[in-house]
Amino acid sequence: MERTLCAELSSAGASSPCTVFGWVAAVRRLGAVTFVVLRDRSGTCQVVLESGTPPPTEAVVRIAGVTAAEPRAPGGVELRGTSVEVVAAPAVPLPFALHRPEIPAALETILEHRGASLRHPGERAAFAVQAALTRGFRRHLDGLGFTETHTPKLVGGATEGGAEVFAVDYFGHPAFLAQSPQLYKQVLVGAGFERVYEVGSVYRAEPHATARHLSEYVSLDAETELFAGGGAGALIALEQGLLSAMFDEVRAACGAGLERLGVPPLPDPSRAAVVTLAEALRVTGRPTLDPEGERLLCARLGEMVFVTAWPAAERPFYALEAESAPGLTESFDLILRGLEVTTGGRREHRYERLTAAMQRRGVPAAGFEDYLGAFAHGMPPHGGFAIGLERLTARLLGLPNVRRASLFPRDRHRLRP
Repeated sequence: MERTLCAELSSAGASSPCTVFGWVAAVRRLGAVTFVVLRDRSGTCQVVLESGTPPPTEAVVRIAGVTAAEPRAPGGVELRGTSVEVVAAPAVPLPFALHRPEIPAALETILEHRGASLRHPGERAAFAVQAALTRGFRRHLDGLGFTETHTPKLVGGATEGGAEVFAVDYFGHPAFLAQSPQLYKQVLVGAGFERVYEVGSVYRAEPHATARHLSEYVSLDAETELFAGGGAGALIALEQGLLSAMFDEVRAACGAGLERLGVPPLPDPSRAAVVTLAEALRVTGRPTLDPEGERLLCARLGEMVFVTAWPAAERPFYALEAESAPGLTESFDLILRGLEVTTGGRREHRYERLTAAMQRRGVPAAGFEDYLGAFAHGMPPHGGFAIGLERLTARLLGLPNVRRASLFPRDRHRLRP
């Protein structure tokens, strides 16, 4: 028995025998006829039953039948059912209705019952977009000669040299969950890979409980040699091309679904504004580029703004200071529709200057011996960036809370499901 997805019924042709499989999204009786809306991973379809007891809502069913033209049905085709098998009936009712355009429940309830809420097509849309973004990320960088890597998530020290790390017991020794693959990326550039990227989880023990923070999130990291120089500008150009390819992938894979959900058109990265931090503060009239400042910046300069020339005191120890402006780094953030989604920049590649920067910042060399050893052996000029996948998804879809863009979010108060 071959399965036909709901989205495939319209191409099966009239009077074609088909078998569909999925969840009963809705049941409606009209005289002696029962209309069943079936939901599967591809969408929904309409099934007409003329006899027997209709299956319960949210039951998993297998229905065999014959297709028939029906302009009012999804795709213009319905299935006239001849046999219905209830594969799994629900033991308890769902905690909320799924037939409405949005789930009528509070966010905490939606997250508490994630296995049920993800049945809603609107909830799953974010993760179709994430899959397309990640696919576009990989394809574009593969085409530029990057190598995908997988670095450890259990590490012996804090990546950024700070205290916002999750400590774990590692066979009786202290260890930490990785804040970032940053140090490994740099080592791999110097190890001869030259261009690397990674898609992986990172962990931040930041005591936040906001709509923009997660304790575990997916980071899209890229690091490259800078043979031709160009500083932060070359990296910004790299990310603009990368984001354009990622957005093209989303349009190709999810365009029709996003249009149905009323998602605004995706932005054009090539038209992003580029300003220094000092210019950004003048534009916003704020002393720091805080969340309100990020919102104002995009309201006044456009939906994508790269902010460059951050002070060294506000960047990690490995950020490269500009030769022409001591105290300022060749680094940048990308603000998308009022939210920072990327941090990147050039890295200090000279061993003596890197160790001096660590001393100035009070970062002890102990624990960084392996990292520093790669620089002592000679490191090419390099730089890169990291994109927060959940934040990027939330901004593109207009989601008010980044947790809506996480399958099973981990934040300050949530460790399940």
